[in-house]
Amino acid sequence: MSEGYDVLLRDGGIAHVRPLRPADRDALHELVERASERSAYLRFFTGGRNTAHSYMDHITGAEYRGHALVAHLKGRLVAVAEYIPLDDGRADLGILLDDAVHGHGLGTLLLEHVALDAAAHGVNELVADVLGENRPMLRVLRDLGLNVSQHFDGSTLHLDIAAVPTSRLHEAIAVRDHEAGRASLARVLVPRSVAVIGASRNERAIGHKVLRNLLDGGFPGPVHPVNPNATLVAGLPCQAKVPEGVDLAVVAVPARHVLEVARDCAIAGVAGLVVLTAGFAEAGQRGVETELLAICRAAGMRLIGPNCLGVINTGARLNASFLPDRPVQGRVALMSQSGAVGAALLQRLNVSSFVSVGNKADVSSNDLLEYWEDDSDTDVIALYLESFGNPRKFARIARRVGARKPILLVKSGRGGAGDRAVRSHTAAAATPDVAVDALAQAAGVIRLDSVHELIDTARLMAGQPFPQGRRVAIVGNSGGPQAMAADACERHGLVVPELPPGLLEARAAAALGNPVDLTADATAAEMGAAVSALAASSEVDAVLVVYTPPFGDGLEATRQAIAAATRNVDKTVLACVVGHDGLIDGRVPSYAFPEQAVEALVRVARYAEWRRRPIGPPATPLPVDERSAREIIDAELDAFPDGGWLSPTATARLLGCYGVNLVESIDVDGPEAAARAAARAGLPVVLKAVGPVHKSDVGGVRLDLRTDDEVRLAYHEMSAHVGQEMTGAIVQPMLAKGVEIIVGGVNYPAFGPLVMVGMGGVMADLLADRVFRVPPVTDAADMIGELRCAPLLHGYRGSAPADAGALAEQIVRVGRLLDDLPQVAELDLNPVIVTPDGATTVDARIRVAPCEPPPSPLLRRLR
Repeated sequence: MSEGYDVLLRDGGIAHVRPLRPADRDALHELVERASERSAYLRFFTGGRNTAHSYMDHITGAEYRGHALVAHLKGRLVAVAEYIPLDDGRADLGILLDDAVHGHGLGTLLLEHVALDAAAHGVNELVADVLGENRPMLRVLRDLGLNVSQHFDGSTLHLDIAAVPTSRLHEAIAVRDHEAGRASLARVLVPRSVAVIGASRNERAIGHKVLRNLLDGGFPGPVHPVNPNATLVAGLPCQAKVPEGVDLAVVAVPARHVLEVARDCAIAGVAGLVVLTAGFAEAGQRGVETELLAICRAAGMRLIGPNCLGVINTGARLNASFLPDRPVQGRVALMSQSGAVGAALLQRLNVSSFVSVGNKADVSSNDLLEYWEDDSDTDVIALYLESFGNPRKFARIARRVGARKPILLVKSGRGGAGDRAVRSHTAAAATPDVAVDALAQAAGVIRLDSVHELIDTARLMAGQPFPQGRRVAIVGNSGGPQAMAADACERHGLVVPELPPGLLEARAAAALGNPVDLTADATAAEMGAAVSALAASSEVDAVLVVYTPPFGDGLEATRQAIAAATRNVDKTVLACVVGHDGLIDGRVPSYAFPEQAVEALVRVARYAEWRRRPIGPPATPLPVDERSAREIIDAELDAFPDGGWLSPTATARLLGCYGVNLVESIDVDGPEAAARAAARAGLPVVLKAVGPVHKSDVGGVRLDLRTDDEVRLAYHEMSAHVGQEMTGAIVQPMLAKGVEIIVGGVNYPAFGPLVMVGMGGVMADLLADRVFRVPPVTDAADMIGELRCAPLLHGYRGSAPADAGALAEQIVRVGRLLDDLPQVAELDLNPVIVTPDGATTVDARIRVAPCEPPPSPLLRRLR
């Protein structure tokens, strides 16, 4: 935080926010001088600028005990916001903005960040005195999303603001973040004018290709070739430098000139750069790329690339790329981190827009999701990613966007292990790729294994309505491929129902069940009539046409019949034209193989079900003691800077802060101590070794010890067998039998936390029956329901149902712990014994590791 971070403002501008430094004194005095007398009066009440100047000396002095943030816009300090802790859990709140930035959303943003920081430092309430005439500040404080109480004292309004994040604050921040993100890309993806820097007379040069694509594509605004060594390119006059008033600059100059060009663009007020040039981080020049980004951020420019193909917006007739083929307008918005993959997708998909992000130094999938959410030209969003910039933010945005528009994701790098050495059951199972799957599932994102699957699914989603259920009618002219389609439907959970009598007119040699086999000599008209009848039926949710050419009236006539039959149909229709991929009439996707069509359909059906799911009221936040939990972890890392496994006592205390209570455990260091502990806990008892990670593997667990002598003997035998790895033991009461479940978690520094539930005990690794989610967990009951062992919890073969609700609560609490405490690297509760009376954690292990805490997920910041 000492270096600060960049934030987007309401108008799409970029400000830099960081903690106040003593060296800011002169800049703060300049801020005061720029402020109007009225602004100084509204902030400091009396004394005008003199009071303001004195206060700036105070907050940059050694005696200042507050917490302050300052904001820079285009290199100038334009705002300071602060809170000063009092002695009663409250803090005074104050803010001063440059008059020139009023209305940009900077004041609201700073107050959000100050309030969240205050809450993290134990402040319960922020207090502010505001003159009644200061209506803009009153409106900002009331609309912030925090609970506010107020009372008048003469002309002054005294406000008490609860420094506790509310659901209203979450919603307000998401709305403001979305507004800022969309505004920051509007002039990039829908520019009024474009400059091509590095435009060349050489037709094979990248700059010339970009210029030619802009002109040939019919871009309606001014296009400026920039080349100091030419006077005319493609019939347009050249300029030596980018002119003022340009929205988008496409940079196609050698890497050594890019920084100079970026500085020129900053001076000219360009809104966004698309840097096609390679030779940056991908070539080991990360420092140069960082400097390029710093130039753009300081000037308020968004950066796409470097090392990219360019951007396309077919609705705006913008083709600012050097691709050889003209894109076809469609309803799919496409982002690719790989230029080669992006080029291949553009040849197969009709797009609303395309952004090649290259090295993704600035603009990422998160930014583009914010933009495409409200883009009226886009119905489907397709992403090819090699890395996530901010996975937690991606999950939050994608969950919201996905409820309106499907998001398709191909994420490369499915193999490989995690980036930490792990020893717990959960961490061994939770590879980074599992984390991506969990993130996608939680957000409703459709993760695909290949670019081919992405194309298949995008075509269906962009051209057809979503199915209202899983009932599929299959009609065609060849029994074999239709039977293969029916088999594929059954494998994937789609239903091929019996059709009602009389739905189709009988014809010779036709099998009018389902699949409907019209036989090889069926005419195109007969095929079209059958499709129309099936699509009109309330007994089916989707129609799959299976046609094998060249039978009947041939390929083209049959395609035309399918197009005519589906032109005014509000039902999902897709085709398998054996051996042919493509689109029929630009709307009906056709697939070369039956299984290919069914796999696309089942993805769409699952997404439609996810979008139809009822959204319940927000869960009531669970009471936790986050502050005490942080103190426990801080004390552990102070004692052991490299981290490690917590002691049983520290583990129990930490879990207790989050309402996860362990069965009573008594530490013992010898056979006599174990016998005394057994008498105290109440026989029968369990004896467990302390030290080994997997105690069962080394004989470190003895169950159902019923006498003191059995306890003593068990300790002797265990100590001899385990050896030096055993550093002591614990004694626990023997619990009633129940279903053994494991609840766990892992925190990856680059990805964030992951929660797991699965079959526990000694079966945890053997059966690999487990489910993962990205916290916060809002569907713990669904997680449990996905387990193969779930029937054991619901009264399997006459047994009493276990308390699955208590287990679900433990999962939610573990998710909250991992979300709050990134230093918790691994966590295992194994087993959790679930009985009709509740869920009790028998054994727990937690490993902590030093890490840089991620910013609050509420903080609005770039990346």
